[in-house]
Amino acid sequence: MNVLRTLPLLALVALLSACAGKPVRDAAPVSSTVVAPSASVDGRPSAHAEVVDVVEGPAPATAPSPPADNGLSASAGPAGEPTVDSTEDDFDALYGRAGAAPATAASYDPWEGFNRRVHAFNMAVDTAVARPLATAYTRAVPRFARTGVSNFFSNLRSPVTIANQLLQGRPDDAWDTLARFMMNSTLGVGGLWDPASKALVANRREDFGQTLGAWGWRRSRYVELPFFGPRTVRDVFGLAGDIPLSPIRTIEEDKFRIGLQGLQLVDTRAQLMALDDIRDSAVDEYALTRDAWLQRRNYQIENDLRGRRERGKDEQTAPIPVDAMPMPDWGN
Repeated sequence: MNVLRTLPLLALVALLSACAGKPVRDAAPVSSTVVAPSASVDGRPSAHAEVVDVVEGPAPATAPSPPADNGLSASAGPAGEPTVDSTEDDFDALYGRAGAAPATAASYDPWEGFNRRVHAFNMAVDTAVARPLATAYTRAVPRFARTGVSNFFSNLRSPVTIANQLLQGRPDDAWDTLARFMMNSTLGVGGLWDPASKALVANRREDFGQTLGAWGWRRSRYVELPFFGPRTVRDVFGLAGDIPLSPIRTIEEDKFRIGLQGLQLVDTRAQLMALDDIRDSAVDEYALTRDAWLQRRNYQIENDLRGRRERGKDEQTAPIPVDAMPMPDWGN
């Protein structure tokens, strides 16, 4: 009789337990427990059963799974494999994947102490002079006019690019660059407009530093020059090959030449303003600048070696153009 009296109470407890364990409609179950018979020695199922946990969904918020080794967030792809967001792919292409060994190998910087002092000087000049000028330039000059100035100086670099493409044994690319230069110089009114891009003519940028890399000088130590910014020793020697080919340095009138060089410096700094927030918030701004520049530079050289045709403008990690610095013309 006591058993019969307790049956309703047991039924009520079981009902409450079932309701409490019922999952929310929008929440995916985390795991389930199945009972699988364990096999005996002769292959027949045993009377004993072992408990197996089968994961059916993501872990709850209170018990997150450990992050992946590469530090990047991943989501399940169509085949069940993790896929990384495209923005993180772009970050990897420029800065290297976080925690990867090649990123440290690419940062060949045995002169770091000297480079950091030069970098501090360059940053002081940038804070006091270059950034305020670029800020005033972007506020005073409309966007379409700034685009025209950038197109003009990009078009002036075509002779340097053509010469280095020929030195690298890429006559087809040199022909494309020559066609682009002729089209923009005529139809684009001296390069202020860019009809060649609308005609799908590839826009490439080459220099003698890349040519030396294509010739075999792959690994080169990092060095930062006053005013010029990030370089490698290979690129410092490459300056001697690029300076005589600069159209701006052929201008004999000093006032006109220096005026163009000043405008080019301001235009270059204005294009880098999109990176100011990233640099200002970096824990080590010098290391960020160095690693980003070296990764991009190595990518350019490897791209030349593969012979691929790179389309679009370069990433905004380029140093100060050599033809923008008001220094004597070495060709005389």
